[in-house]
Amino acid sequence: MSMKAIPYGRQQITESDIEAVVATLRSEFLTQGPQIAAFEEAFASYIGSRYAIAVANGTAALHLSSLSLGVKKGTKVITSPLSFVATSNAVLYCGGEVEFCDINPETLLLDINQVRKKIESQPIGTYSGIIPIDFAGYPVQMDQFRALADEYGLWILEDSCHAPGGTFNDFKGKLQNCGNGNYADLAIFSFHPVKHIACGEGGMITTNNEKLYNKLLKLRTHGITKDLGEFQNSIKLSGGYNQYPGWYIEMQDIGFNYRLSDIQASLGISQLKRADKSLLKRKQIAKKYFESFKEKDFINSQSRFINGHAYHLYILQVENRLGLYEYLRKFKIYTQIHYFPIHLMPYYRSLGWKEGDMPNTENYYNNCISLPIFPTLTDEEHQFVIDKIISFYNE
Repeated sequence: MSMKAIPYGRQQITESDIEAVVATLRSEFLTQGPQIAAFEEAFASYIGSRYAIAVANGTAALHLSSLSLGVKKGTKVITSPLSFVATSNAVLYCGGEVEFCDINPETLLLDINQVRKKIESQPIGTYSGIIPIDFAGYPVQMDQFRALADEYGLWILEDSCHAPGGTFNDFKGKLQNCGNGNYADLAIFSFHPVKHIACGEGGMITTNNEKLYNKLLKLRTHGITKDLGEFQNSIKLSGGYNQYPGWYIEMQDIGFNYRLSDIQASLGISQLKRADKSLLKRKQIAKKYFESFKEKDFINSQSRFINGHAYHLYILQVENRLGLYEYLRKFKIYTQIHYFPIHLMPYYRSLGWKEGDMPNTENYYNNCISLPIFPTLTDEEHQFVIDKIISFYNE
């Protein structure tokens, strides 16, 4: 059977998406116009947060969040080594220090018990914050991390890049959306093409904290404000009155140009309208993978079928991972590996991290492989992937 290439992830661009972008191109604004505010409002409503701040990409969201939470030289932050390097790098951008804690091998999420041990092993005040990651779309039990953080006076930044639409039940039995701000001080999302919502590039920060929200608005635009009520300088005009001309702005902090364009925002708004439908398709794909592999002896572990999971990734842990990877490529099935442990990247090794520091993460990495999962994956393509994986181990 001849089959076109099947990547692990693929963006879906519809005619409605194209029409939305073209409408913006024909409008008076290409950047920082009405589509930005509209996207922020729509995304905040979808996630359930009070505020949302659109930025250039997920890395910018992490960087600005770290800055707004006060990360600086001497700040120590705990996070997982199982993520894209941007998560931990954002702390380093601000001059802070990263302390990795290992994952729970059952969930692949930051192990809260190990986090507690690390915090309790040092004097109170050693650590300033925690960055849990909704890895692969599996929702972090954020109420538990909030309780731990409150016990020791720490902030929480939730990396939800993999989990828009993900949910969990808190200790009260209430359904909570990943990144809704009810337990984390800030949460971040990415709109990279293979993510749930694709803007080409783009990111979002969500929060329920008005003070952090206002700070982030300035930081994403050079530290500048146009808000009359925030001005600090006193402007003397020839008439002797203290007035601020319409053109007047103030830079009150060192910020960045981390703005999203209206073009990207219009695409994001259009994509968001079918987010629930796309998430349902991801869950259907995940369920079929789970049923197909649940009794296979070549599977060490696989992503479980969980209602609140957002399924950015579907991951198998298998024997002979490299052999399977190369075999599937012969049939134009392009799987991926998520991720090489951050602490073993050469730069982080130079900071003192070494092999054996995070045994659960390292063992996971040696066996993991991410399968194709995206809303436009056809039933035929899906079955083809399953059949080829099984045939590899039956040969």
